[in-house]
Amino acid sequence: MEFTPTSIPDVLKVTPEPHHDMRGHFARTYCGQQFKEMGLEQPIAQMALSHNTKRGTLRGLHFIPEAYGEAKLVRCVRGAIFDVAVDLRPGSETYRQWTGIELSAANMGALYIPRGVAHGFVTLSDNTDILYQFSAPHRPGIEVGIAWDDPQIAVQWPIEPTVISERDTALPKLSHIEPIS
Repeated sequence: MEFTPTSIPDVLKVTPEPHHDMRGHFARTYCGQQFKEMGLEQPIAQMALSHNTKRGTLRGLHFIPEAYGEAKLVRCVRGAIFDVAVDLRPGSETYRQWTGIELSAANMGALYIPRGVAHGFVTLSDNTDILYQFSAPHRPGIEVGIAWDDPQIAVQWPIEPTVISERDTALPKLSHIEPIS
């Protein structure tokens, strides 16, 4: 696997190196030893799958306060998404900055998101499936979020989101929840 830094420290694009033959391909998508050697949290305590029916579906921007947080590895296994990470770690040199990459079943890439970094995505195609690996089990009531269209963050979404949950529509602006710890 190849680990490519993004503009936010510790947020990494993870790209498998598939072996192709007449049957198709085989790709190792996670290796605990390699993550350990990179000094990354092991995102294997829990896995989840998100199915998104329509292009333009937006989820996020969600995060868990760093004290309770989790690292996650996000991979698109069907369709395509624009995946976004927003640094909400107080004291970070990239605090309030975002990075975004396209993840798709075709490019097989994943995004590693450490504790204290918010996550969200917009689907670029219909019937998109996202596989999440988490370093900690889900704890109801701890996850919070910030508005996907917060002008302080100013994410440049490549398409206009058209399907957004009531919960995500009601998320506050970052200025209404700072400081975050």
